[in-house]
Amino acid sequence: MNSTQPKPQQHHNGKQSGAKRSVRMVVAALILRAGDAGQEVLICQRKPDQAMALKWEFPGGKIEPGEIAVQALARELNEELGIDAVIGAPVTRVRHNYRNGGAVDIQFFLVKEFSGALENRIFNDMRWSILAALPEFDFLAADLGLIRDLADGKLLPST
Repeated sequence: MNSTQPKPQQHHNGKQSGAKRSVRMVVAALILRAGDAGQEVLICQRKPDQAMALKWEFPGGKIEPGEIAVQALARELNEELGIDAVIGAPVTRVRHNYRNGGAVDIQFFLVKEFSGALENRIFNDMRWSILAALPEFDFLAADLGLIRDLADGKLLPST
């Protein structure tokens, strides 16, 4: 009787359409400060030996089981940058499907206050950038829509 059951549909990449995508739940911070040329945000560059090597991103990471988003972000910022951050308002949420079949759901939060000196613990590079200059950096695909909106003066209140 197996011969009468329809076969699952397959996509051109050979994956079955019924296969579930694994979605990584992630949080990231838009750490802001006032700069001479306007509002600046901290951006970080992945190391050459990481997946998506040398791409720019916002600091943050995976939400661990049992954590809520703000707890995860506070933990990640402490681990990556050595700071104790005051996690502010949510800015936006992005769902991105990568060509390799993986998916990421990123919640971005505002961070305007933190204690401790910024310390680069895991990145190839990190720097402050004015919002208008963000499109000049090679960001992760999942961040590109947000980058355009930030550079266009959308999403964040002006200071």
